[in-house]
Amino acid sequence: MKVVLSIAGSDSSGGAGIQADLKTFEAFGVFGCTVLTVLTAQNTTGVKSISTVDASFVKEQLEMVFEDFEVSAIKIGMLFSNEIIDTIREFIKDLNIPIVLDPVFISKAGSMLLSQDAILNMKTLFDYATIITPNQFEAKALFNYEKNSNEAIDKIKKLKCATIIKNAIEMNKNQEEKSIDTLYLNQTITKYETPFLNSRNTHGTGCSFSSAIAANLALGKSLDEAIETSNRFIYNAIKYAPNLGKGKGPIGHKKASLSIQD
Repeated sequence: MKVVLSIAGSDSSGGAGIQADLKTFEAFGVFGCTVLTVLTAQNTTGVKSISTVDASFVKEQLEMVFEDFEVSAIKIGMLFSNEIIDTIREFIKDLNIPIVLDPVFISKAGSMLLSQDAILNMKTLFDYATIITPNQFEAKALFNYEKNSNEAIDKIKKLKCATIIKNAIEMNKNQEEKSIDTLYLNQTITKYETPFLNSRNTHGTGCSFSSAIAANLALGKSLDEAIETSNRFIYNAIKYAPNLGKGKGPIGHKKASLSIQD
């Protein structure tokens, strides 16, 4: 069984962060290990408070996992502080395994989760990532990215890692809404689309998408195959969400796992 490591924060509501990553790993039949970076008190309506984990303890968690397991891929989520970013960079710089970096610093609602200097510091991780998965807000902050922005696209194309910018809503020729993820890899641009689901149950989709890519890369799939499979998984996870909570509800990892069985 392949082992995949999630380096991320804890979501007390169980819908995002480490909890979503473990559910995703289970869906794809890989074993999940974890390194916690922050603890959150939150539910589907929002985050009440965040408690950071000391960087030295983050390092100890990393060391203990790698001493005992052969890790086949890493997913990195919320890092929260400069000290944790520095610790992660030092640890991953010499690794030769797929690394999926979800640069979590702006929520879907547009709230900032990192200081500006920490955002700049996080960019130093890009050289060691296989792919980064920013949402629309994060892509705007990182690259001044907007649709058809040639200057931003040129910046993205120069990165050593692939970049997939998530969840642009567009109309197709039949006037149907589609959710579009755009992959920039070297000089190529690839679009992945799924039908747009107008659902409130989207909590943890970004975390689950990046961890699904990591799981599939660990299983030996190409990046294109990993993204295709992960897109299908997230679509079905939203479609079959359990409809829990009073706010942005969690997605249905268990039922979505049926969609990836050929």
